[in-house]
Amino acid sequence: MANYNKVLFIGNLTRDPQLSYLPSQTAVVEFGLAVNRKWTGKDGQSKDSTCFIDCRAYGGQAETINKYMTKGRPIFVEGRLDFDSWTAQDGSKRSKHRVTVESFQFLGSGSGGGQGGGGNYNQNSSAPQAQQQQGLTDDDIPF
Repeated sequence: MANYNKVLFIGNLTRDPQLSYLPSQTAVVEFGLAVNRKWTGKDGQSKDSTCFIDCRAYGGQAETINKYMTKGRPIFVEGRLDFDSWTAQDGSKRSKHRVTVESFQFLGSGSGGGQGGGGNYNQNSSAPQAQQQQGLTDDDIPF
């Protein structure tokens, strides 16, 4: 049986990214994402809900997200769903799902009419390489 684990989200950061480094000196960034959903109920009333998602990115992606993103900024994230489980200090078992970012795109909110702000970044390219390929410099990022 074939397996497929892919998620796509567009949302806004719920907090500033938190950058740290593994013992191997690989960068890791964690951030929260809020994804809104609007629909009309059977009663004709407009309804909305928000899904809060924890995300994690590694390497050059982590450093780029940390450098350019802040709370409230929009981002498109493509990744996979992972399941983390651990034992808390009080001995209770805890678990949660988290998205591991495989690629992302900054979404502009300025005069660009919603165009992507910083280009696409995926797990197979580091941010500086992606910027060089697209002819971008730090001054080209619109925020």
